[in-house]
Amino acid sequence: MITEQGIVTRATPDVALIKTNRTAACEVCSAKDSCGTIHRGKEMTVEVPNTLGVETGDSVLIGMQTKSALLLTFLIYVVPILCLVAGALTGDALGPLLRINASFAAMVLGFSFFGIAFVILHKKSAAMNQKSEFKPVLIRKTKPVTAPACKPSSK
Repeated sequence: MITEQGIVTRATPDVALIKTNRTAACEVCSAKDSCGTIHRGKEMTVEVPNTLGVETGDSVLIGMQTKSALLLTFLIYVVPILCLVAGALTGDALGPLLRINASFAAMVLGFSFFGIAFVILHKKSAAMNQKSEFKPVLIRKTKPVTAPACKPSSK
């Protein structure tokens, strides 16, 4: 499970808004723009179901299933490339049959399939955003992280 520490900025009985600092894991995540976060610089706000009855100011741990994150990564990175290759191979095979240059047909169909993959993924992302398995959840309340108090040196 991918986890992140955060602070509740607003809470209702149904939903909590959690402010977290974006980590290196978020920066390289392929789903960072569609995972339900609101980005503002290094901070981000995540909307999660309030299953723990948290209140404004509580420190919490949120998480997302690794399986879901890997599936999103596969869909965003691998599927378009597979479509590009499938289109290029189809164009290469159909080019001579249609009496056009095989390389040109491969390029046109490859890019077309690549674009179609993104259109399909964009439409599918709306449906995936509604599924709970692709949304972060509250794991537990935590103690706030505080800096240790400085003790005056005795000389």
